[in-house]
Amino acid sequence: MAHDPIPPARRGPLARVRDRLPSRVDRRVKIAAWATLVVQIGIVGTGGLVRLTGSGLGCPTWPRCTPESFVNTPEMGIHGVIEFGNRVLTFVLVAVAIVTFLFVVRMRRERRDLFWLALVIGLYVPVQAIIGGITVLTNLNPYVVGLHYFASVVLVALAAVFVARVYAQPGPRVRAVPTWFARLSWFTSILVAVTVVVGILVTGSGPHAGDGGAARNGLDPEFMQHVHSWPAYALLAATVLLLAGAWRTDPDLRLRLWVGLLLGVEIAQIVVGLWQARTGLPIVLVNIHMVLAVLLVAAMTAVLMHMNRPAGFVQEDRAYAGSIASAGR
Repeated sequence: MAHDPIPPARRGPLARVRDRLPSRVDRRVKIAAWATLVVQIGIVGTGGLVRLTGSGLGCPTWPRCTPESFVNTPEMGIHGVIEFGNRVLTFVLVAVAIVTFLFVVRMRRERRDLFWLALVIGLYVPVQAIIGGITVLTNLNPYVVGLHYFASVVLVALAAVFVARVYAQPGPRVRAVPTWFARLSWFTSILVAVTVVVGILVTGSGPHAGDGGAARNGLDPEFMQHVHSWPAYALLAATVLLLAGAWRTDPDLRLRLWVGLLLGVEIAQIVVGLWQARTGLPIVLVNIHMVLAVLLVAAMTAVLMHMNRPAGFVQEDRAYAGSIASAGR
């Protein structure tokens, strides 16, 4: 004789909470995915504000703000407020990461990709916070500060992958673009990485150290600005070719739009970069430049993610016949 299921009112609180969690990708999951990307980009902006206003040692120790207090004190002034405010935002990142993980935990078998991405992002956030603490404990060593920024770059890329996968159909995927286009895309992504890394070195040589007493990396900032421009202009040229290739070979409008967005971010980044270099590196422009760098990474990640299509969809859609046929060439 079959047993009747336990009535919802008699189930435990944890079971009732679990029943309310998404069992498929719905609006809540999509909002959580976008929130993950937005907060990861946002923390770059606030972290840049800390550095550019000289507030990097506004809280002179870590994890406490002072040896006696976890929060800033009135005596620390505006620098303490800015630095402590940035630390508080870390808890926002943690909260978003926890909610996002809970929203995909019931899908861990059907959508293992979302489960593992949410888990990795969630575990990476405290690692990033620890690196931030090390920057304070090392008195804003420029290489540790650069590592702190690069860790945010990785988190933004992971968040962009998560957003793309939320909208993707589950199941096997195949490349839907020719081999030359895929290789050009990966080459372009390497140029993005080189441009960002060189930009970090440029910042480490410039005037915005995060504190008046912080060391610089010893590189010539004027020369490094020229070095930074070389991969940036190569990236622009590669992206123009990529956009022409996407328009010619891929019938899917989404890939064309993402490559177009990538090109738009690059143009904005170059304009802001030239502007800030010719106006003495004003704080507002430098901060915009830092945020545009992670937007560049997010756009490039989206381009890479949209080169593949669900296997069944590609086989049934004749519009992809040319791309698939030439994918091996």
